Amino acid sequence: MSGERKLALAASPSPLAQDAAKELKRRYEWFPPSEAEIMVALGGDGFLLQTLHQMLDRHRALPVFGMNLGTVGFLMNEWSPDLLENRLIGAKTIKVAPLKMDAVTIDGEKVSLAAINEVSLLRETRQTAWIEVSVDGRVVLTELVADGVLVSTPAGSTAYNFSAHGPILPLESALVALTPISPFRPRRWRGAILRDSNRIKFRVLDPVKRPVSAVADQREVRDVASVEVIVDRGNPLTLMFDPEHALDDRIVMEQFAI
Repeated sequence: MSGERKLALAASPSPLAQDAAKELKRRYEWFPPSEAEIMVALGGDGFLLQTLHQMLDRHRALPVFGMNLGTVGFLMNEWSPDLLENRLIGAKTIKVAPLKMDAVTIDGEKVSLAAINEVSLLRETRQTAWIEVSVDGRVVLTELVADGVLVSTPAGSTAYNFSAHGPILPLESALVALTPISPFRPRRWRGAILRDSNRIKFRVLDPVKRPVSAVADQREVRDVASVEVIVDRGNPLTLMFDPEHALDDRIVMEQFAI
């Protein structure tokens, strides 16, 4: 590819994405991720999240320009092999901060994971979960009886959070959504909107009889006793969008979708 910026390419295993990758490789020059300045990702939203997590794990987060070759593609741009250089030059960049989940299992194991969309606590059996909720060290719910509860970033607020009847958050709002999943008690509690500087902690009240798993995007930790969630401002991620398909505009318009 002409120009100064070096590009890396990642594609999901789907035949459609693999065929698209072959087309791009014929047209442009590509570099290993260790040498690149921008990552082009081909696939759906799930593959984009996987790509971002891999970069976080390697501690080298490149700006990512995704092209949709999946199903929904809410986080992606439209697929086209043409004029890629021009699209990248004109792209709008958006910074997103991931969540950091610190979980402790009933056996005392400590697990830390990042989440770009949400951290969710989910019951593992037919019995409801009993969860105590604290914000900045203060207990705000002594007992939430529900299928679970989640913390969502603005970028993830239109995904699982919205399906659980949580609020859609503007992308640059510096907020997170705390949303119950099928709550039984308190019956009228439908969640809260918190500052992204708040520290949220969940304590499972009966982790043996009523086991709970914690999920950071797609990565699960089973049989947790407690989970703490913060926004990790030290590891920002950069997404790139065609100006007419920018994520912040899409999130705003989702609030008016019928």
